[in-house]
Amino acid sequence: MRIDAPPERVFDALSDAWLLPVWVVGATHIRDVDDNWPEPGSVVHHQVGAWPLAISDVTAVVECEAPKRLVLQGRAWPFGEVYIELVVEPDGTGSVVRMGEAPSYGAARVLDNPAQRWLLAARNRESLARLRSIVENRREVSVRKY
Repeated sequence: MRIDAPPERVFDALSDAWLLPVWVVGATHIRDVDDNWPEPGSVVHHQVGAWPLAISDVTAVVECEAPKRLVLQGRAWPFGEVYIELVVEPDGTGSVVRMGEAPSYGAARVLDNPAQRWLLAARNRESLARLRSIVENRREVSVRKY
C-alpha cells in the first residue's frame, strides 16, 4: 500500500502500540504497553473481538529495524498465534508498506487454508488503508503546558 509520507512518519504510527485498535482490524482495546515498546521482547496487552466475547492476550515484538521493518508475534488464545511482518520502503516522497501475516501456532495454524489466507489478506489490506488514513491525515500532536 502506498502512503504519502516518508518511512519515518509511517513507522512512527505503525509502531505506536496505543494506535493499534485504530488501524488493525479486529483489535479493540489496548490494556497496557511495555515501556520499551517496540524493542524486541516487549509486549502490548490487547483485546480482540467484540464485547462480551473479546479475548485478552498479548502481541510481542520479535524484530524491530526502525523505520524499515517490524515483526510481531500476535496471540489470541484459544485461536492461536500469528506471525506478522510489516515492511516500510521509501517510494519517491512517500512509502510503500507491506503487511504479511501467517498462522504460526495453535488452532489457527492447524486450520490454515486458502480461504483463511484470503480473509487475512483482505483484512490486512483494510488495516493498511486505515494506517494510510492516520499517517496522511493526522495532525502532529503538541503538548501544551498549562
